[in-house]
Amino acid sequence: MTNRLQELAQAGQAIWLDFIERRFLAEGGLRKLIGEDAVTGVTSNPSIFEKAIAHSEAYDAGFRALAGGATASAQDLYESQAIADVKAAAGDLRPVYDRLGGQDGYVSLEVSPDLADDAASTILEARRLWAAVDERNLMVKVPGTKAGATALRALVEAGVNVNVTLLFSLGAYQAVADAYLAGLEARVARGEPIDRIASVASFFVSRIDTQIDQAIDARRAAGDPQGADLAAIRGKVAIANAKLAYAWYRTLLANGRWQALAAKGAMPQRLLWASTGVKDPAYPDTLYVDALVGPDTVTTLPLKTLEAFRDHGAVRPTLTEDIAGARRVIAEADRLGLGLGAVCHRLVADGVKLFADATEAVLDAVAARRETLFGVAQAATGSPRRDSAGAEAAASRRPGATPCV
Repeated sequence: MTNRLQELAQAGQAIWLDFIERRFLAEGGLRKLIGEDAVTGVTSNPSIFEKAIAHSEAYDAGFRALAGGATASAQDLYESQAIADVKAAAGDLRPVYDRLGGQDGYVSLEVSPDLADDAASTILEARRLWAAVDERNLMVKVPGTKAGATALRALVEAGVNVNVTLLFSLGAYQAVADAYLAGLEARVARGEPIDRIASVASFFVSRIDTQIDQAIDARRAAGDPQGADLAAIRGKVAIANAKLAYAWYRTLLANGRWQALAAKGAMPQRLLWASTGVKDPAYPDTLYVDALVGPDTVTTLPLKTLEAFRDHGAVRPTLTEDIAGARRVIAEADRLGLGLGAVCHRLVADGVKLFADATEAVLDAVAARRETLFGVAQAATGSPRRDSAGAEAAASRRPGATPCV
């Protein structure tokens, strides 16, 4: 007997768990999902680690075991434990990676959100994390900003697997896809292999509807004469946007530039659907999974959404259904002045800030935990979070100037 998650995998869509936590890993939770629910990947981000580390004593032993833990910065303590969790997840996923020849079985670790507008620093940080984790089935996450696209090209050229996150607009995604191809082409020009380099483009979904729906509701509440037209596309814009991105992806795979790389063994940069948890209780809790099923894609699921889909999700090739209708929804959103482009730009900046805030929260929690465990209020360098130079650099790099490609 197959369950709905296994059917989803059989339809060609990879299932990645949007969750990581030490006890869950140690108790075999991920291995169980791999074996029973066809999960083939894991994503992490600062918000996930903030929930995992800041609200659990499961990491205390790891803090104590770190050499120099009493005088280490909160940043070093946090990173040591995040890397340990990512390595553990990579170990659980390695059989998947080996069985599929590197086409799946990845775990993601994010570069500091403070670097979102700094391509050179993003490249250095990504390469440092790549070396520190030292697992072939790692993907380093970089944001889908202009700097992130620049970093992607260089990292792919260097042979680093990359998950480009915080993509909302088709234009940003197209720039990222171009950077991925350019990185592969640079390797080919140097005579280097490209058959084991993987990348995904993480397209966020529900956050778009949250913003657009709020604008629709406000205008309808104010008695907008276009209220009926606005209501007709409520809850449909994010799905339509994602469908058009997938339609473009399919045209990319048919063009000569990609075909030349595929002939040398290149793996496509799959679209990944992120932010699939439903924010509006009026919508079905599996809406953003049911509506975006298609081959050569990834869906990332929080545990709650994964369990809901296993129970009552629907599997059919929805990504390719009614593309003309998706175009009409986007055209209607434009006609009604909902400003989808501006929303997408704002969501990138908002997303980077959310991750930066989560990073600060987890570093504060780690600093407090260090004081409890070691009786040390702050690191020898003077900052409870980072060393003082790092804190100043992070503040100066806070994103905002170039939120989107």
